[in-house]
Formats: sequence, C-alpha cells, structure tokens
Amino acid sequence: MEPDRIFQALANDKRLLILGWLREPRRHFPPQADGDLVRDGVCGIFIAEKLGISAPTLSEHMRVLIAAGLVKAARAKGWTFYKRDEEGLKAARRLLSAAL
Repeated sequence: MEPDRIFQALANDKRLLILGWLREPRRHFPPQADGDLVRDGVCGIFIAEKLGISAPTLSEHMRVLIAAGLVKAARAKGWTFYKRDEEGLKAARRLLSAAL
C-alpha cells in the first residue's frame, strides 16, 4: 500500500462520497436485481447515476480507489459491483496515522 495512492484517492470529493455511500449501501442505493448490495457490492451503474457522471468517468474514479486498496471490484453477469475493502481501509488508516 502506497501513501501517494491513498492521498490521490482521498483528494477527490466524488471518491469520498463513493466511500461514504459504500459504507451503508442499503441506505444509499435501491435494491439490485443481480446481487446483494452488502454481500456482492453496488453496481457501478447505480453509483454513476447517483454521482451524475458517465460510466467511463466512474470507471476512472473506481480505478483510483482500487489501486489505493480502498475498494474491491467483482464482475458478474456483465456488470461490475463495488464494495469497500475494509481491511485495506484499516491498513490505510494505520499507514496515514504513522505518516502524520
């Protein structure tokens, strides 16, 4: 885990919103036909719609969050589902705490 990737991921308000929404996906997203919001993650289409951005723009935001180790992605039935990587978030907190 690299501090610069974590800082890059957290330096964007949209990515911070995504992390917050993924903390409580049932509160922020409607039920999905394919996959459970908590167990399987949130479909990228729902996240893009909530942010008011295109799918390619969302993909870039998610690429940054995944590279930082803060989010996990899983493909199913042609869709990509995202959820927080709680172990990665704990490691990021420890790393940032030690750095500061």
